[in-house]
Amino acid sequence: MKVVIIGSGNVATVLGRLMVQNDVEVLQIISRNIDHAANLANELNCKYSDYNGLLDANADIYIIAVSDTALTPHVEFIKNLNKPVAHTAGSVPKDVLKTISNQYGVFYPLQSLRKEMKIIPPLPILIDASDAFTLDLLQQLAIKISDQVQVANDEQRQKLHVAAVFVNNFTNHLYVIAESYCQKEGVDFNVLKPLIIETAQRMAESSPSKWQTGPAARNDLFTIEKHLSLLQNYPEWKELYVNLTNSIMDA
Repeated sequence: MKVVIIGSGNVATVLGRLMVQNDVEVLQIISRNIDHAANLANELNCKYSDYNGLLDANADIYIIAVSDTALTPHVEFIKNLNKPVAHTAGSVPKDVLKTISNQYGVFYPLQSLRKEMKIIPPLPILIDASDAFTLDLLQQLAIKISDQVQVANDEQRQKLHVAAVFVNNFTNHLYVIAESYCQKEGVDFNVLKPLIIETAQRMAESSPSKWQTGPAARNDLFTIEKHLSLLQNYPEWKELYVNLTNSIMDA
């Protein structure tokens, strides 16, 4: 299978590496920034170009691996391509590509990806397409780099994207708050890291509802009041503590 990747950021880089490692031929990297395109292309041993260059017409499929907000200008760049094309955005409908091809779809890696990753974590890929041929093509590509491939329509992907914000972005923000609280109060945040890892690893065993612990789960009002008194100087964090406590108690 031959692929052209449009984009040179985190998603494009990780997908490109996985494709090359699994015998998918990356023909070309296209990026708005020619230097970024060159850096990734040199790593993957392929051609590169910016928007002023020529798009390699020999690929089986074209993957637009850019952020949601950057998708529209990239779409305009390959207008009238009329070959199978897919974007990697979780919350953008597949029909955004219908103006450039009759064969279009989505190739969404549901994972937090960074160029700097030494080890690439398990990478669920959600696919969807305008037609059976493109869906089959995306599935062939997906199973080469992932053992978790599912077909998910626009609505399903958007709902999973919402859920992903809860388990990844919001959770990480709570870590940021905890670290800041520890720094302000002169205690060591690092001693909490084994707890963070243990809590995450439990999710592989069963439903997270089985593992809910803490004063709210125990209805331990005495401890909750003590915690709230320790948060008196941080009204926003105190309010968040109260809201999360009520949510756990109401579950």
